[in-house]
Amino acid sequence: MKNNLIEIPDNKKLRVIVDTDAACEADDPFAIVQALLSPKLKVLGIAAEHFNAPASMEKSYDEIRTILDAMELEVPVLRGQRGPLEGDVQISEASRFIIDEAMKSDEGDPLYVLCQGAITNVAMALKSEPGIKKGLRIIWIGTHGKAPYTAPFREFNAGNDVPAANMVLESGADIWLVPSLVYTTINIGIAEIKRRIAPCGKIGEHLYTNLVDYNNSDSAFWTQGESWSLGDSPAIAIAINPGCGRYEDAPAPHVEDDTSSSERPDNPSVRIYRDVDSRYILEDLIAKLELFTQ
Repeated sequence: MKNNLIEIPDNKKLRVIVDTDAACEADDPFAIVQALLSPKLKVLGIAAEHFNAPASMEKSYDEIRTILDAMELEVPVLRGQRGPLEGDVQISEASRFIIDEAMKSDEGDPLYVLCQGAITNVAMALKSEPGIKKGLRIIWIGTHGKAPYTAPFREFNAGNDVPAANMVLESGADIWLVPSLVYTTINIGIAEIKRRIAPCGKIGEHLYTNLVDYNNSDSAFWTQGESWSLGDSPAIAIAINPGCGRYEDAPAPHVEDDTSSSERPDNPSVRIYRDVDSRYILEDLIAKLELFTQ
């Protein structure tokens, strides 16, 4: 159905796996929907990611299924690692799927893995088959960015599996990082979500009510109250349009236990975004939702 929105040439389309801790709070579902509605992205599968809590991977899996049901779409959903890398030695179906799809990559046609949480599934894939890094491009919402940088707060995604973060960052894979100073800027008022997204069919209603329910829960003590940062959406937007933000190449940061970024001059170079165009990201999502539900 998403192909009825707009058409683009086949040679501009990307092979994509979305890796998401969809049930940890309220922004992942918006990013998943944007990926599914973007004709440039051939979403091969959606991998459920843990968020370092009991049964969290299964909760993410269930939320992904809820989103697909609301959109009446069918996309493979893969169960990921059940917890941090060091305590989960058996390879998951999600990590195996990443390996299999990366091995299909031709020169100039990488598999994009759009990571919106801990990066354990990708780490297990690279640990199991290091050679797949040649076929991967990893866009990750995570870390505090370019080193040195003292953590102003515990960065959630890297902090949920620090060893996995460092394994991936030091792997030599093609990595585009969207750090905390960038992903926290994708701000939208809950009033705007109610006015513009909630009316967009069953999926719009789910996105709105899921966010409001979380915002009103005890778990959301850290939020501002009537606004939200859709911090996972840049992973999707940057795949669609890498030029929607400014970036630099720098040695990959080393993530310390408190999620500070420390210097490792010998680490491989990665792309680190300094900013993104938040209104482009939000308006792209809203326009696609409106077209999808017309």
